[in-house]
Amino acid sequence: MRRRAVVVKGLGLVLAGALAAGGGMADEAVVEVEIRQYAFHPAEVVVKPGTVVRWVNREKRQYHSVWFEGLDKEEPEYFFPEETYERRFDKPGVYRYRCGPHPEMRGVVRVVD
Repeated sequence: MRRRAVVVKGLGLVLAGALAAGGGMADEAVVEVEIRQYAFHPAEVVVKPGTVVRWVNREKRQYHSVWFEGLDKEEPEYFFPEETYERRFDKPGVYRYRCGPHPEMRGVVRVVD
């Protein structure tokens, strides 16, 4: 799954479950992970099924990727500063990922009911 988009500046971390007024779930929850200083922030997110995780590259000059080696046969396209990568998680499980060009950068998406 390859997606490339331009990020809307000023978005912050949105916690799944706190999107709609009154504490209910929005139609599609979005959780944001920032990439800065060669790391994913936060490195681990816990979300409900149906949540979209959006990675935002906040580096000044460096490109990155978000590679789920167990799910993706090939490394996704790189995305550059202020661009995003998104993936929807529908099934419970633990999904580990890394940055292709910087394998020391690692993260985890935990999907729980």
